[in-house]
Amino acid sequence: MYVPKESQQKQGTAAKSRDGDKGGKRKIVAQNKKARHDYAIIDTYEAGLVLTGTEVKSLRQGRTSLADGFVQIDGGEAWLHNAHIPEYSQGSWTNHSARRKRKLLLHREEIDKLAVKSEETGHTIVPLALYFKDGRAKAEIALARGKKEYDKRQTLREQQDRRETDRAIAAAKRKQRGA
Repeated sequence: MYVPKESQQKQGTAAKSRDGDKGGKRKIVAQNKKARHDYAIIDTYEAGLVLTGTEVKSLRQGRTSLADGFVQIDGGEAWLHNAHIPEYSQGSWTNHSARRKRKLLLHREEIDKLAVKSEETGHTIVPLALYFKDGRAKAEIALARGKKEYDKRQTLREQQDRRETDRAIAAAKRKQRGA
């Protein structure tokens, strides 16, 4: 089949922009909302997860908890601890342990940077979300600093103020449309 050169060029550029794009469809499985409340997020990273087959199937069912999870750097490798991925209900003897540590896939520079920063006082690495991106399990992790109690109250106050202003603006717009 003959395809004109113009359309060949267009097809190539469309495929290139799609492949080169760092975005992609994200299907979020679990989020750690408490981490955003308890910690001031400094920097976020996307890491791949090394999982067994039953863990992937259990993740796809969406019953996962990151509430107690944390990341540790051991021997130049990043590990996700205490993330609860329940056993797969149709699994057999190949089922996994629910709270085992799981390896995170990051670039060497990222691991080194996280290791240096996490050694500083008050810094830690926390998981923020688990999701599937283009069919692959990913974890969003963050370098974070613990918030003091007054910081948490201040953040909540700011959120409440922002919500009230948005409501007032929306009410004024509705009133203006109705009049």
